Amino acid sequence: MEFGDQVVLVTGGANGIGRAICQRVATEKPRGIVIADRDIQSARNVAAEVGGVAVECDVSCEDDIQQLVAQTRQEFGRIDIVVSNAGVTSKGGFETADADWDRLWKINVMAHVFLSRATVPQIVEQGGGAFVITASAAGLLTEIGSAAYSVTKHGAVAFAEWLSVHYRNQGLKVSCLCPAGVATDFLDLQDPIHQFLHVNSVTAVHCADCVIDAVKRESFLVLPHEEVGEYFQFKTQNYDRWLHNFAHLNSRFQKQAARRDAKAGSKTH
Repeated sequence: MEFGDQVVLVTGGANGIGRAICQRVATEKPRGIVIADRDIQSARNVAAEVGGVAVECDVSCEDDIQQLVAQTRQEFGRIDIVVSNAGVTSKGGFETADADWDRLWKINVMAHVFLSRATVPQIVEQGGGAFVITASAAGLLTEIGSAAYSVTKHGAVAFAEWLSVHYRNQGLKVSCLCPAGVATDFLDLQDPIHQFLHVNSVTAVHCADCVIDAVKRESFLVLPHEEVGEYFQFKTQNYDRWLHNFAHLNSRFQKQAARRDAKAGSKTH
């Protein structure tokens, strides 16, 4: 699907991957770009760069999503391509507070559900369009150090699959973006796990290029890191071996974190 003369809605469009997608979409000469984000000032900055419209929106709130979609249709008359990109993370395992589990579930999973409810029926009625979900390599593999992020990104991938299965033959082309490390503020370079991801990180611009290409080719899985596809294949071929390897990697990160904490503690005495 081409972007020319299409109306494109991007959530989480004020920073990082979302901002890069908006900038890249603008080069395709769309009819309109809507940049939705809780950070309205940054969204307005991006809108000024790309000639788009900024809308303040909390994607964890379905009422906000409904208002966003209504405002977009009022401005442009239709929505052709949706990029459901907003996402958050947290650290920790099953001890993670319920409030954080709820927050990640709402933003990393339910926001995609809310946005599809509000847009997909009309897109299908128009004759078709595209829906992009930003998930993560964590949704295909796992996220060492963050149970809630791993679980919710698996949920995002699963919902993208469901959406594609049920609406592909009705003209909706679904793509699912699953990057590993991306050189944005999302990475905490004090964290050994994120340091590891940073080594082979790609730019947000590269992710945006991959998204544009996938939508044009109408392909589902978007992998800015080719090795993620290889790891995913290995996981499905030998699940136990894959789990063993990741458990070993987790032990390595835990030792690095312990050494870092011990070093930091010695400096305080």
